[in-house]
Amino acid sequence: MSDTKFGGFVAMMIGPKRRWRQYQARVRQLPPNYRTAVEAIQRHMMHFVPTDADSDASRFEDLAALFEQAAADGTPIREIVGQDPVKFAEAFARNYTDGGYVPARARKQLTDAIERAAG
Repeated sequence: MSDTKFGGFVAMMIGPKRRWRQYQARVRQLPPNYRTAVEAIQRHMMHFVPTDADSDASRFEDLAALFEQAAADGTPIREIVGQDPVKFAEAFARNYTDGGYVPARARKQLTDAIERAAG
């Protein structure tokens, strides 16, 4: 493998990992209830198959940005996700992917987690 190809391969493998770590650091900085909500939505969105690594990273970065802004503005979690967090998470994920399978158990887990985070 030439140095150019190897460098591209390394960047392809490390880039998404770096973005994931940066995303996780951003989420850790959120107030506890917002962090709980983001982590629940994140777990739910893991059931969706990404179209590519860049889209996959972007959806989580955009989720973090949405909740960072909401926390800064004092926007209640229910105003962000509405009364149906499953519908919110699945619509959000569909902007970045072609599909995925979300079992009923995962939908209930998300609904319960948002209920606890929203109070």
